[in-house]
Amino acid sequence: MKLKKGRAAAALAALAVILVSGVGCATKVVGGSGEKGGSGENAAPQTTTEAPTEEPTTEPVPEDKRVHVVAAGDNLIHYSVYKNAEKLAGPGERFDFKPLYKNVKYIVEDADLAILNQETIISQSNEIRGANGGALLFNSPPEVADAVIDLGFDVFTMANNHLLDFGADALEESINFWNDKAKENDLTVLGAYLNEEDAENIRVREVNGVKIAFLAYAEHINGFEFPAGCPLRVVMNYEEDVIERQIKEAKEKADVVIVSAHWGVEDTHEVSEDRVELANKMVNWGADVILGCHTHTAETMEWITRDDGTKGFVYYSMGNFICCQTDNFNLVGEMPDFDIVMNGVTGEITLENVGAIPNIIHYESPDFANLAVYPYSKYTPELAAVHGVPYAIPQGTYTSFSWDILNDIINESMPAEFQKLDK
Repeated sequence: MKLKKGRAAAALAALAVILVSGVGCATKVVGGSGEKGGSGENAAPQTTTEAPTEEPTTEPVPEDKRVHVVAAGDNLIHYSVYKNAEKLAGPGERFDFKPLYKNVKYIVEDADLAILNQETIISQSNEIRGANGGALLFNSPPEVADAVIDLGFDVFTMANNHLLDFGADALEESINFWNDKAKENDLTVLGAYLNEEDAENIRVREVNGVKIAFLAYAEHINGFEFPAGCPLRVVMNYEEDVIERQIKEAKEKADVVIVSAHWGVEDTHEVSEDRVELANKMVNWGADVILGCHTHTAETMEWITRDDGTKGFVYYSMGNFICCQTDNFNLVGEMPDFDIVMNGVTGEITLENVGAIPNIIHYESPDFANLAVYPYSKYTPELAAVHGVPYAIPQGTYTSFSWDILNDIINESMPAEFQKLDK
């Protein structure tokens, strides 16, 4: 039924009053300003809004920290090594050693940490020597340092038997030379020290958030002795009390301890019992990795289990990195290759992907021409067939060389499980 105009107007007016009254009441409730705090009998029921439910947050799991490590054995600069570098030098240069190492540069550059045993001193006040003339005395040109730094090595160990080949003054000059290089290039240098305080200053290098300590010891210094009152210091393998104390101190300062051990009998693949015994002591004292040098031959490697069940690893000898020796077994070295892994949650340290890359020192007749270091993956049967060792002078004792002989040497010295032949 339609309302008449008058009645409709009255009805609309009444409806307007009702609506206005209702809105006013609701406003009071929501505003909380009605009688007695808006809770009187005549107040509309209070409405509440629930807070949104928050999803539980999950903390991200800390990632593991990883350091890829590569090392190399004796950087042994014979006469024919620096003579090759002399021929390769460009205008205005005396020596260029860089081409001798170019085939392994990608391996060293790829590492987060690369360690080299520098077997010869660098004393610019003395003549350059490389065992020429029959005397086993070594002093190398400074361009050697430039080459191996350019190659990518950043830790250099100096504890070896040739430190006093040219006397204490030459050694002091060599230490200062390397210390200057360390400052210029952010290097870590150890193994021969200016004084006792320097020797007790344990070198620690942080790599990818992992603190790594380095120590280095020598078995002998070719019968030479430091002059009375000379402050220079080299820690010898027989100083086991010092070694134990330093390894334990290094373990407190760092997450990982790497020891360079210059030891063993030259020109053999056999590991002497005294080295096995000392290696076990070092690992139980806290060494995580031992890098052996000195024998000029590649030797076996193994895990050593500590009394508490944890493990360390020892490379008994890395052999030569470069040289011009004339026995076939001196021309195959090994480049340790492994990962240090720190668990992101527990901080536990483990070694992974542990092994070694065989390196071959190649040269050709008649005068050690085309000298170069090759990783196994880049060496070939064709290169082995033209190796100069059968013709080299002075003549060695084991002068045969071929692809099969090369593989025999590798298999004799390196357990198959640790051989990295494809890197």
